Amino acid sequence: MKFGIFYEHQLPRPWNENSEHKLLMESLDQIELADNLGYDYAWEVEHHFLEEYSHSSAPEVFLAAASQRTKNIRLGHGIIQLTTNHPARVAEKVATLDLISNGRVELGLGEGASTTELHPFNLRFRDKRDVWEDGVKCMLPMFYNHAWEYDGEYFKFPLRAVVPKPLQKPHPPLWVACSQLDTIRYAAHRGMGALCFKFVDLDASRAWVNAYYNTFVKDQEKLCDYQANANIAVVSGFMCCETDEQAWEKADGWTFFQFTLGLYSREGPFEPGTVNFWDRYQEWKQTPAGQKRSGSELIGSPDTIREKLLELETGNVDQVILLNQAGKNTHEDICSSLELFGKEVMPEFQAREKEHQQWKQAVLNGELELEEIDTDPYNFKARGKPTKKSSKEEANRNMVSGAVGRPESQSI
Repeated sequence: MKFGIFYEHQLPRPWNENSEHKLLMESLDQIELADNLGYDYAWEVEHHFLEEYSHSSAPEVFLAAASQRTKNIRLGHGIIQLTTNHPARVAEKVATLDLISNGRVELGLGEGASTTELHPFNLRFRDKRDVWEDGVKCMLPMFYNHAWEYDGEYFKFPLRAVVPKPLQKPHPPLWVACSQLDTIRYAAHRGMGALCFKFVDLDASRAWVNAYYNTFVKDQEKLCDYQANANIAVVSGFMCCETDEQAWEKADGWTFFQFTLGLYSREGPFEPGTVNFWDRYQEWKQTPAGQKRSGSELIGSPDTIREKLLELETGNVDQVILLNQAGKNTHEDICSSLELFGKEVMPEFQAREKEHQQWKQAVLNGELELEEIDTDPYNFKARGKPTKKSSKEEANRNMVSGAVGRPESQSI
């Protein structure tokens, strides 16, 4: 199993004139620490106009800075928006980042989360799936064709040489964010890695991992000619301390990102500066929904987290992404958590990665056939109720938002 860390660049109020500078500098320190400790990935989102929730509108700049302070850690766009960025600009920026990072880029592609983000770019929310798919078809061949032209429904691109080209050939590994569990199948159908939220238990992990790999092997249909990436990664709230009580106390605001994105989706857009999202979050936390723990968080002592990771390992999850920079979690607590986990828990799971890769290769080669497990009992939407299995078209529509999304079992 591999491990990543995840950044929204959350900045709850109150602010001062140095708050954003401090936030970015501390995040770079954390990624440098994670690199030294042997973490495998650092993921950064792209969002626009979502104050407090995500001050991360130029992830390529932040990841470029991180590339110069690290040596080994993979640098992931989780995700870059193909709706608010022109495909050629995405190809240029990603290729440049891949070159200056010595080929360490992971490329997650997405649509944008809400009307708050999309409408200022003259995009209709209901069109974002179609724009995304057209953008994928337009952009990906720019990586491996010296000259490229494209005539699609949303993008028209005359014959040009898009330079530079990425160091990784034909392009960095591709991912999509799965904001609904059913879209794990969509990611596999398109031959891309799935970025989703942690499953509630071992049975759910096994069901969804099997669904992903069975679809990847038996029902893959790429949008254009690109290199497939068989990977399923799960994001989880994270804080590792000596005791469970300490961990929960120091990760008290981790659900802020879930609550705030839901608020933007339900009630936004808001007039800038008119809503204090942190205060609204504190009110919500006093409700039964706000006090409920999903049980899937990786928050606790090393022993507690180890027990939960063993379920994910048994379920054959490829990567666990740790969400530590959330709410008002402090820089000191984030660093100490990364250090404790990196020394006492992570090495034993990384040591068994070779065995997992052997399992994966057997599945992809058709030597090992996975059981077809009904995912209906493990398909939870925002209200915590099981839903019927979606059709392929419904899965397409529910796919990828501007970030990884929120846990389907979490009431917001």
